[in-house]
Amino acid sequence: MRLLLPIVAAALAFSGAASAQVADLVDRSAFRVCADPANLPLSSEDGSGFENRIAELMAENLGVPVQYTWFPQVTGFIRQTLSAGKCDVVIGFAQGHELVLNTNHYYTSTHVLVVRADSDLADVDHLSDSRLAGRKLGVVAGAPPTTHVARLGMMKDAKPYDLMTDRRVENPAGDMLRDVEAGVTDGALLWGPIAGPLAKGNDTLKVIPLVKETATPRLFFRITMGVRAGEDEWKRELNSLIRRHQDGIDAILHDAGVPLVDDYGKEVKAP
Repeated sequence: MRLLLPIVAAALAFSGAASAQVADLVDRSAFRVCADPANLPLSSEDGSGFENRIAELMAENLGVPVQYTWFPQVTGFIRQTLSAGKCDVVIGFAQGHELVLNTNHYYTSTHVLVVRADSDLADVDHLSDSRLAGRKLGVVAGAPPTTHVARLGMMKDAKPYDLMTDRRVENPAGDMLRDVEAGVTDGALLWGPIAGPLAKGNDTLKVIPLVKETATPRLFFRITMGVRAGEDEWKRELNSLIRRHQDGIDAILHDAGVPLVDDYGKEVKAP
């Protein structure tokens, strides 16, 4: 036991030193954001994404400018940006993801079914509805709704779209919505914060939040900001900002058309 104490003490000292070194990477002269330059409606190099607007709100209340490190949100995104110390925060990251240290969540959303507003599917609100049997649904390969579609025996009729793409050259979400609008598919299953804003103002399409699904995997996720492991002080500072400016964040999300649900994914929150 005595032999272990110096080892434990050394490990704790090393851990503390490492944490201090990591915390030192945070640049207090700017709000340094890691983001995809072509990931509308979330982020864009022209600043038009709703995550850009949230970043501006945070920076304004910190009294510093926003500074971006742009990188496509594909494999290696965190390694090449946040972990490399080139930026200090990812504005949107699912709670519990092991690649980052999560702040408190600042919104919860869910996957949605998008159909033509004039179709006989316009009042479908769960995937086991018999009217979806034999219909051609657009699905994102590897996304949670795809497991539900497979379990219900509907994959044979589904049309798959890529999950991880370089949005500078491909736009699977836009393709999915265009296919629904054109009648190529009968519906599309998409992450709500992507589908809602893209379909906003398009009276041809109806976005249906899937809050009635009880089978696994769950379709709702709590969204946080992501920082580097060990940056607890920075995390607490961001938590305070989120808490004090939640109303402003909610206003940005509602204005963008993001479908917001309660923390348990059971109820849609009214604007």
